[in-house]
Amino acid sequence: MYYDRLTLDELQKSFDLKIAEAYGIFNNLPEVAPSNLLTEVLQDNLPLAIAIGTEKARSELIVAPILVALRKLLNNQISLFSGVEFNVAVERGLNGICDFMISFSPQQLFIKAPVITMVEAKNDNLKSGLGQCLGEMIAAQIFNQRENNELEIIYGVVTTGTSWQFLSLKEQTVEIDLEEYSINNLPQILGILVGFIPKIKTLLN
Repeated sequence: MYYDRLTLDELQKSFDLKIAEAYGIFNNLPEVAPSNLLTEVLQDNLPLAIAIGTEKARSELIVAPILVALRKLLNNQISLFSGVEFNVAVERGLNGICDFMISFSPQQLFIKAPVITMVEAKNDNLKSGLGQCLGEMIAAQIFNQRENNELEIIYGVVTTGTSWQFLSLKEQTVEIDLEEYSINNLPQILGILVGFIPKIKTLLN
């Protein structure tokens, strides 16, 4: 089995998870203004990605520039991976390709623990990506534990580029924010992503 075949129901049973749903879990985090460069890039890329209408276009033209800007905002103290294999527990279905992965390490040549956030890009249906994203988050949790570099919380993102949904995993409790955050409020999305990073004040200095 692969990440993209996983469902929330299967994961809840297999990993004995408690899943909590609420609206607006992450909407109280401080906003972060985008750079002029990111704003300009998205002005050109958004209409193009929407017109092309594929996951690949949305991933490359919208999601990737935002995540690259996040890395720059944090003084390149996080690493960003795209389209990488993350085979953690094949026998439990935790294997396959991840769209994007963020690690709390400046090391960019290979994935180093702790992995913080998994990001899945979808064409139009956020709900369809929740199981896949959660599976990757569980894999990140296991990966961090094996590397003796655990984080209290692993975060997940499912996005069409224009709409963003967030979730978190703490031990065996999953919180899913039912609110869909619009790219029209990019400072809010950046603020949430920044809020996922540990020791954030140090990175921003």
